[in-house]
Amino acid sequence: MKQHTVIDSPYGPLTLVAEDGVLCGLYMTDQRHRPHEETFGTREESLFGEAEDQLEAYFAGELKEFTLELRLCGTPFQRSVWEQLRKIPYGETRSYGELADALGNSGASRAVGLANGRNPIGIIIPCHRVVGANGSLTGYGGGLDRKRRLLDFENGTALF
Repeated sequence: MKQHTVIDSPYGPLTLVAEDGVLCGLYMTDQRHRPHEETFGTREESLFGEAEDQLEAYFAGELKEFTLELRLCGTPFQRSVWEQLRKIPYGETRSYGELADALGNSGASRAVGLANGRNPIGIIIPCHRVVGANGSLTGYGGGLDRKRRLLDFENGTALF
């Protein structure tokens, strides 16, 4: 059974979704590949305390690595990409090619990009930390402005 809540953040409202009590989604407003609202299940405010606490600590600059249990629903390749994303340290970036290399498939940069774009748990699985080979900002489901703001925040250069 799925349940959800909506919380405020410095980057706009975030919709948290859980299935059987385990976080399976974090979606931003106007996010590309955002599922339809009716798939989020019933609204439940009390289920997401730990996720809310960790997100609050992250946005306060006090948390660098999330320790939440996650339910990742995707293809085996997508899940392997999302696991690689979780290994990118706070404040650092990796290119799509570097992620493909880490997966042992240097020719898979485009596939890595597609899997990255389908990440169902933004911010917690830090797909915003992936950039182009030359360091340029490239696609982000939450929008390039949010991606820049998240990267600036993690680098300590954000202006709120």
